[in-house]
Amino acid sequence: MSVSNVSDLLYSAKKLYDEGNYKKALHLLEEVSNLSPSHSEAFFMMGNIYHIEGNLGKAIKAFNKVIELDPGNTDASISLSVILNDIGRYEDAKNIFDKADKKIKSESSGVKDPHVDKKFSTKHYELAEMYFAYNRLDEALFEYNKTIELNSENLDARIKVAKVYAKKGFTHKAIEVLRAVKSDHPHFSPARVALGLVHYGLGNVVEAQNEWQQALMREPNNQELHMYLSLSKDASETVLHI
Repeated sequence: MSVSNVSDLLYSAKKLYDEGNYKKALHLLEEVSNLSPSHSEAFFMMGNIYHIEGNLGKAIKAFNKVIELDPGNTDASISLSVILNDIGRYEDAKNIFDKADKKIKSESSGVKDPHVDKKFSTKHYELAEMYFAYNRLDEALFEYNKTIELNSENLDARIKVAKVYAKKGFTHKAIEVLRAVKSDHPHFSPARVALGLVHYGLGNVVEAQNEWQQALMREPNNQELHMYLSLSKDASETVLHI
């Protein structure tokens, strides 16, 4: 086996992968794995290709192989947990994710990887959505906040935090969160839509309509906003939920 041959094959495979030519990339990666069975990077790329192509069984095997060869590969752990979660193996997914999460937290280097943080953020968001769906609001709130901590660009998570507060009856906190989002991102209409719903639930119809009208100026074709404004004209008979 020639190290240079393996490196050349891997380089070519990466180029094909970046170009979206997964079939040819996979062929080269299989050659790499045959020449160098302990090459975790090749198996990781193979797992990504299998995942993209929907071949989840092979993707799981590939990511498990990466973890076997390189137990500290958090990217592989997160990718594997996402697949297991998607196919309903929630407990296995959670266990793998928790191990990867603990490893990140225990590392003393202090180096932050935005790419890894966003992957963890996505996973926390998925967990939050599950908790929210089952009305486990405190756990949902914790996970939504972890999502935001790891990826401040996830504005939907901030809206969901407000929704949790509203469901728990802490409407003042919900308004506070939504006003902050609106202030930080004036063009993000969902914040105004949600704020309008909180106001409407409190009977503040004028404030609600003002928020929706402001949002409608930015999104004149938003049918949801047209519906809310129309329904709010008969405030005594209409109930809307955030």
